[in-house]
Parts: sequence; structure tokens; C-alpha cells
Amino acid sequence: MIYIDPPYNTGNDSFIYPDKFSETKEEYQKRVGDKDEDGYMTGEGMFRKNSRENGQYHSNWLNMMMPRLYLARTLLRDDGVIFISIDDNEVHNLRLLMNEIFGEENFVANIVWQHSIQPKGYSNIFSNHHNHILCFSKTSEYVVNSLLRTDEDNKAYSNPDNDPKGPWRSGDVRNALYRPNLIYDIISPSGNIIKPCSNGWRWSKETIEKKIQTGEIIFNVDETKIIRKIYLSNLEGRAPESIWFAKDVGSTRDAMAELKNLFENPPFDTPKPTKLIEKMIQLVKDKNGIILDFFSGSATTAHAVMQLNKEDGGNRKYILVQMPELCDEKSEAFKAGYKTIAEIAKERIRRAGKKIREEIKREVEKKKGELNFAADDNQAETQVDTGFKVFRLSESNFKQWQQPENYTAEALAEQLKLFIDPVAENADLQNMVYELLLKSGKDLNVKIEANDGYYLIDGNDLALILEKVDEQIITEVLCEYPKKVIALDRIFKGKDQLKTNTALQMKDAGVEFKTI
Repeated sequence: MIYIDPPYNTGNDSFIYPDKFSETKEEYQKRVGDKDEDGYMTGEGMFRKNSRENGQYHSNWLNMMMPRLYLARTLLRDDGVIFISIDDNEVHNLRLLMNEIFGEENFVANIVWQHSIQPKGYSNIFSNHHNHILCFSKTSEYVVNSLLRTDEDNKAYSNPDNDPKGPWRSGDVRNALYRPNLIYDIISPSGNIIKPCSNGWRWSKETIEKKIQTGEIIFNVDETKIIRKIYLSNLEGRAPESIWFAKDVGSTRDAMAELKNLFENPPFDTPKPTKLIEKMIQLVKDKNGIILDFFSGSATTAHAVMQLNKEDGGNRKYILVQMPELCDEKSEAFKAGYKTIAEIAKERIRRAGKKIREEIKREVEKKKGELNFAADDNQAETQVDTGFKVFRLSESNFKQWQQPENYTAEALAEQLKLFIDPVAENADLQNMVYELLLKSGKDLNVKIEANDGYYLIDGNDLALILEKVDEQIITEVLCEYPKKVIALDRIFKGKDQLKTNTALQMKDAGVEFKTI
């Protein structure tokens, strides 16, 4: 599932909205002041408001959204679904854009969320209490998961006649439209004639007779009408409605209250309530799925995923993406020491995770006290995974080949000299480990074991030798029986014999060996 809460294009959003596309990105960034003449990003160029006075006000926002939505569709699984929060400013344009990218046939719903219950505004202006959540699937493989039924949903069901099939409620037996073939009399067991309604019965005569035999249709006491039974036991859940009320999924005020429970002074002023995100996630059947949010803000999605995993025993994972948007220096967030929104998100995940672990621990202790419940003291810490890793998008740790402007033998020779050691000047060892991990096709969450002189990735699937090398390190690595070993060529400088012997030893052991 993907959930995003993008800028609503209200005229106050701090976000880049390029308005000319016939030039290169580099030219554009210099022209509007995003980069200086040396090519460095300027502070004021990172985020720029899309003013309503701009003649391309709507198209700028759509051009920002379009490539992201194309990529979102590519990332979704075939049975995946995307939810997008939006308000009245762009909901009509977003719907058209989603129709183009995802297809009109994959439109699922336009959910109206009651985000506020407090009246506001003046007497001659509508008090706006709603936002939209557009829902599209990638293909027809997505099936909406039914919601769990609540006591409120089931209050109409009872069992006055002690039916062995359990609680039931009466259902309509009339046909919605006139059908002459469904106009017929029903004879009760005592011989009473029950006349049809004006449009006829809901089923054919043969079907009603079968339902009478099975007990699904019964007669009232004086046998003047028939009663259809709808059994609670036959209902798997409740179909989700397209209007979500604040009392069920929370309001913006509830979202701020959640932040106040985590932070003394909430550092973010436009969060979504976790219950709102939880309800979207509940509409996806896979409890082990991946939830992506690439406008993550204060990380409500991460909080919702962890909370829902606690509530229903799921093992969902999340991926959040947030641009390094600077906090206003006058804001509470900046005063509290948060320079960017991403820093707020990280701290919220830490605090929410801690709160969830404490809740689980209290629940376990309560069970121990009430039921003499024997449980591992660490159970509260392991039931829900609240750990996370943070990555920043950065340049490669290895030099990137650049074609010489003047393609001559001398220019090529100079370029080749630069690549005798391919490691970039500002390379960081940990970053290099993760870059090589990614280039080897490994998951970012695989186990990484740091040893003296080498790293083991995903058990013994891959070994990295990046800092130093000697015979002892090679011996230790071989004793781990790795499938593949990658080493930096520069650590073998002045050790040609060791490099040759290492290559032969790896070959004899059936290990793929590569130097870079």
C-alpha cells in the first residue's frame, strides 16, 4: 500500500514547483536561484512556494505530482492500492491525473474525511469540515478487505427464537423494480394466502420455497407475512463506507493531541491522526505487507503501522521518504532543536515505539497478575518490531566516470589516472558498506556483522574487506565460507603477492572474489 499526504497547493506550501521545462534542470536551478554559479544548492532554493498569483499555479503542482505518481504506480504490487489525501483545491485535477496514470477502471473510492468538528468561519462562508482521500488500485487484483464488525454494527442482531444458527435480523423480501414473473401468492402452513408487494417478491417461487424449508424464511405469528433471516454468522465483516467520521478515525485536533502525548510542545502543526492511516491499512488484506509514504511529514504512517501491528499481530513494514525541508526558525520545532522535518519524524518514531513497548509491557504484567500468566520478561520488547534505519540520499562513495571534453589520448590518460583508486575523496566507510550492499542486490535490512577488518552480510552470503588486509584476515574470511568476497584494490597496495595468493585461495574454496 502507498499513502501520501502531498502539499495541497493552497498557495502556502513550501515546496519546489518548477515552471519551465524546456531547459535543463541545472539551467532552471541557476535561473530561479536554487543553485549558485558554482553549482551548489542555495538555502532559499530548496523549497519555494507556489503562489496563487502564478499564471501556472495548477500546472506547476500537477507537474510536481505527475512523475511521483508514475513512479508510485511502478512501485506498487499488482494487488496494491494507493490512498492520497487532498483538499478541494486540487481534488478535481488530481482525480483526472490519477485517471490518466492508474486508469479510470482502477478508481476505488473518493473517501470524505471529517477532519474537523468545530465550527469556524463567518456566517456568509461555509465552515469547511472535510478533506478527500482518493483511492486507486493498480489492477483489478486489489480486493477491498472488509472491516471488523463492532458491537454497534451488531446491535440489530438477536436470537428471539433460539435459532441454532445464532443471532439474526430481518431483511427485505420485496423486489426493488416491478417484475411480473415475481408476482405470486405464498400459502402459509395453515393455509393463509399472503399477497405479494406491488413490485413482486425478491426471489422466484421455487427459491422462496427452498428458503422456507431451510428456515431462512419464516412466517410471523399470525402467518400474514414472511420474514427473511440474515444471520450474523454469515457475515465476514463490514463493507467500508465512503464517509469517515472524526468520531471513528480522529480529527486534526485528535492528531495534535497524539503529538502532545509524545512531545511536550508539538513540533509539527499539520499531522494526520493515526486511526485514519490505520483504517486505510486495514483495507489491505496482507498483514505482512509494506506501507510506503513518500510525503512522510511527522511520520504518522510509521506510528500507525507499529500501532496496528500491536493491535492485530501483523508484521507490516514501512518505508518513509521526506525531503530535508528546513523548519522555520520561529517555529516551536526549531526552538526545540529540530532543524528539519525529517528530524522531527525520526524522533516521533523513537518516542512512539517506546510508548508502544511500554503499553505492551503493562498489558503483559496485567495478564500475569490476573491469570498467573507465565511470560518471558522480554516478551513485551519483542512482540512488535519498533526498530528502524535511516538513510540519506547522497553521492556515490566511488568516483563517477566523466567523458573528457577533448577526447584525446592525453585527456583519456589523465582521466584514467584518476581511477587508479576509484574511491571518492569524501567516502565514508559505513556508507560504502551500504552502497556495495545495494549494488550486490541485497536488502537494506539484511544482517550486517562488523568484524576486525571485514564485514559479513546476510550471514555468510557476502563478505566485504574495505579497510585493511593481511593473511590473518583472509584466513578468517575463508573460515566463514562466504559465497562472494568484495575487496578494495587499494588495500592490496604493495602487497601484490598477498593479492595473488588471495585470488588463488578464493578460487580453490569456490568463492567468487572481486576487487574494485
